[in-house]
Amino acid sequence: MKQSKNDKLISYINKKDWWRTSLPSLEDINARGLFFASSFKEAEFYGRPLDTSFKVIITSPLVGDNDFIELSLFGEILSENLISTVERFELDKKMKEAALSLGYDSIVLMSKKGYLKYTETFKVPRNLELNILIPQFEKTVFMLKKI
Repeated sequence: MKQSKNDKLISYINKKDWWRTSLPSLEDINARGLFFASSFKEAEFYGRPLDTSFKVIITSPLVGDNDFIELSLFGEILSENLISTVERFELDKKMKEAALSLGYDSIVLMSKKGYLKYTETFKVPRNLELNILIPQFEKTVFMLKKI
């Protein structure tokens, strides 16, 4: 079986603990996906994280920094440094739809520096953001569990 260049990253993601703030509404999850941070401290950026971590299972992620991900999905960079929350949520919806249509089950976001190092050495950066692209949460048996 041919190994993907992302196999090490996928294995790492599936083994580690992921953190998030309170679960959004089902409507938000269905529209944008389910977002996780790779550490409790990183999750604090979005508010008070939950006291328990989560395990996830992904198999086919789109991996990159912000610009690479948007170029891969849209052929251009749509976000700007000062994008509003409403605009960001709309872009997240578009990204989810585009990524699912291309066969991805998740988006793994790295910093520019982290992604550059990853492409050169395949060393997994410490700081990652993960968006699980759930097609329809209430109709999907989703492998997400609190530990």
